[in-house]
Amino acid sequence: MRGAYLKLFAICLVSAPAVVQAGYVQLPGLEVPSSAAADRDSVVRIFSQSYNAYRSVAFGHDEVAPVSQKPLDPRNGWGATIVDAMSTMYIMNLTDFFEEALNFTQTIDFTESKTSGTVSIFESTIRYLGGLISAYELSGKQHSFLIDKAKQLADRLSLGWSRGNTIPFGFVDFSTNQPIIQTSNIAEAGTLTLEWSRLSEYTGNDTYRKLAEGSVLKIASNVTYLYPGLPGQGIDPATGNPVGGYVTWGGGSDSYFEYLIKYAQLSNTNNNVFADSWLTAVDSSIKTLVKTSTIGNHVYLADFDDQRLIRHVGSHLACFYAGNWLLGGKLTNNDTIVNLALQLNDACWNTYAGDATKIGPEVFAYISSDGNFTGDSNPSDDQIAFYQEHGYYITDAVYVQRPEVLESNFYAWRVTGDPVYLQRAQSAVASFQTFLSTPTGFTGIYDVNNPQTEKIDETESFWFAEVLKYLYLTFDDPSHISLDDYVFNTEAHPLLAPKAESTYGSGQLIPSTTNKFVLRPGPLPAVSPLSLGLNLNLGLL
Repeated sequence: MRGAYLKLFAICLVSAPAVVQAGYVQLPGLEVPSSAAADRDSVVRIFSQSYNAYRSVAFGHDEVAPVSQKPLDPRNGWGATIVDAMSTMYIMNLTDFFEEALNFTQTIDFTESKTSGTVSIFESTIRYLGGLISAYELSGKQHSFLIDKAKQLADRLSLGWSRGNTIPFGFVDFSTNQPIIQTSNIAEAGTLTLEWSRLSEYTGNDTYRKLAEGSVLKIASNVTYLYPGLPGQGIDPATGNPVGGYVTWGGGSDSYFEYLIKYAQLSNTNNNVFADSWLTAVDSSIKTLVKTSTIGNHVYLADFDDQRLIRHVGSHLACFYAGNWLLGGKLTNNDTIVNLALQLNDACWNTYAGDATKIGPEVFAYISSDGNFTGDSNPSDDQIAFYQEHGYYITDAVYVQRPEVLESNFYAWRVTGDPVYLQRAQSAVASFQTFLSTPTGFTGIYDVNNPQTEKIDETESFWFAEVLKYLYLTFDDPSHISLDDYVFNTEAHPLLAPKAESTYGSGQLIPSTTNKFVLRPGPLPAVSPLSLGLNLNLGLL
């Protein structure tokens, strides 16, 4: 039955799907119940308490450590929380906070790092460039200095391409004006198109767009490891070649896939490579990575490792895929993708519903109908007992204020209008109030399955940019920041979208013959997602 199930999905994807509400992502005429206003106000209070805690202890720094009440500067000391929070402030109509943030951004000098650390092109793009450009658009394009500051930073980040490479090196040393020569991953290299293309639009300099697009087009054109459209996680910017063969929709790969369909939507480009690459990745994932748990029949996306083994693992990070598939399924008029995305979304929510705090863990695993867990270790007796009750088990119990499950929940609400997604958002708000609150704002926790768990001494900037924005918009008037009017970057900064095309892509999946290769006999060298600095033999002829 399982094999037939997957075969049906593959046929549905390749064949012409039924067209329903072409050009619309959101359910037309969607409204929230009157009770949602109180939930929305609760989210605003959490934001205000969190941000006032940051202002009182760490204003001007990147983050606040709410337990020790100290400032933190993991993002080069440019005030990451302020810039990251601006779009949420504007959406929540927190005018005083927004005006203060505008004044602060005028003082940032992006030409040099205020810390000794190197500068991440990826993190600086999604937080700083995305935050600045989104704030510029949301506030009526009247504060041109926001674009000036974004340009100032992008000009420095462009040093990542300074050796003539198509793929940017991931980090730049601003003190030496040199990139750090090391391997990268497809998420860091392929998550620049939204922000850099929009910067080109506002500056009149098309170089930014060309750099970002070139990176994605190179990744998409590379020979894939095993499945069409699913490149391995690692990449060498010096050559543009893949490194290793670990395939995942989780960290290190996630937002590369995310931006393929989002860039098609934001740009309405006539280059179908972006949408076609996304559709091919989804098609290959359905054929090979979609797995069902033996308990609860929860539908997950597995990983595929360097030993050519399916790993029945999942992560909070990877749970963005449900929302991304909902978006892409609607844009490509494919109900098969939409329906499967809703199942993926339910499975990710199950990781919230199953533990003691009702907050999802960082990493989890499961046992699939195609075999037991394959990975770094076998589950303990306690993990097996937990699995038998919940259909997943926890392998890393921390919660570091990640947004992805609530992000996908937001998309599910806006696409379907099913009130169950409002109820889930309410549950998350209640859990955050109970378990994440400190005398100085809100923070993460070390063990989501322990109500007495200790708190992590860091409030992430994406708590403001993503978690609280997605919750607020779930309870807000759906016409406000509609998914038909905006594209969210991976840090949840909304960018103005053009009127959608009737569909996206050429209508043809990228044929597997374009990715034909021969594997050498024997297993590939093992490589974990965290060991991509090694220049490994791909085993390709």
